[in-house]
Amino acid sequence: MVKLSELRCLKEVELPEVLSSIRRILSRGGVEETVAVGPDGSTVVANHSVFKALEWLGVSYVPTSSGSPERTYVPIEALGFFDNLETSRYRVFGDTEELLYRNWPTPLVRLRNSSISGRTAWAKLESYNPWSASIKDRVGWYMFKKLSEKLGAPPRLIYEATSTNTGLALAAVCSIHGSKFRAYLPHTAAAGESLLRVFGAEVVISPKPLTVDIISEVRSAASSNGAFNPNQFENDANFEVHLKYTAKELELQMREAGILPKAIFGGLGTSGHMSAIALYFKSRFSGIKVYGAVPKLGESIRGIRRIETGMKWIQYVELDGVVDVSLKEAARSVVEIARRDGILAGLSSGAVYYAYRTMVEAGQLDEGDYVLVFPDAGFKYVDTLVRYLAETAE
Repeated sequence: MVKLSELRCLKEVELPEVLSSIRRILSRGGVEETVAVGPDGSTVVANHSVFKALEWLGVSYVPTSSGSPERTYVPIEALGFFDNLETSRYRVFGDTEELLYRNWPTPLVRLRNSSISGRTAWAKLESYNPWSASIKDRVGWYMFKKLSEKLGAPPRLIYEATSTNTGLALAAVCSIHGSKFRAYLPHTAAAGESLLRVFGAEVVISPKPLTVDIISEVRSAASSNGAFNPNQFENDANFEVHLKYTAKELELQMREAGILPKAIFGGLGTSGHMSAIALYFKSRFSGIKVYGAVPKLGESIRGIRRIETGMKWIQYVELDGVVDVSLKEAARSVVEIARRDGILAGLSSGAVYYAYRTMVEAGQLDEGDYVLVFPDAGFKYVDTLVRYLAETAE
């Protein structure tokens, strides 16, 4: 067994190969073949996809052999599978970057009053991330971290298309490391401009309605100006961070709560977190279903979008269903959760809750426990919630 940090993989491995190895390792609960290393003892020469799978899963150690792979079986927990989830016992942090990753897991809380008909809802509150108060802190941080490792130093200048949250995360981590950041927002997310400027970001508002619509122009601008464009929509760090942290956290929290959920619900935007969760839980556990929430055709809900607009990772995993949600239905759900359980969730979180509630009311969910991933808080969407309250009062 060798520390993963001491090994180097020089070969590029295609995404489907890595995902296939991840699926096999999770479903069998361990590694069945060693990773072969060369004479120097540190360069991977065979089973590259297994090595990359273990790297993405965040293990501490890798079973190795010299020259060629050997049959074996090592349980993943013996490889330090959960080592990377070390938390600060008394919540003392050395800096605001450590505040992010050593503050995980984000809370998992039972929605006592919002659960319906014996279908207990547990919300994973990603609003407890410190920078954007959203799940996108994970993505912004990890893309920046991987880019810095590749360059050998923090990047000088970053451009990114965002609907606000990923931009806030990148603006925060850029500020911490002395990098400059330019955010490109679609006009439908222009409300986020002021927050981004508070963080020191330069902001460009596009006339296009969807973040995904401006990817090419951001890539072109970055190339012309010597900037780096992480591109959350295609950057595998977006998927990897949720496999390495978010999904594993959730398993440990399920153990703590003594539950095995019937299903997990989440919103689909870039598809990074729900694709990772689907791959992880459908490989590692038998019978857990995964459902997505998307806006109804012609509707816009910040943070989520329809699958046909293009999502990289969702094509590699299996979802058990997708529920269409209107903006009004999402807003109504936010208000209901606030009035029943005292949590002000974001609009995409409201969409996730609506998907759960709709399936309960349709008789499609058995009694048991259900996990709802709430991507962010509702404070950024007060204008929408105020309009909803005014319309319903009328």
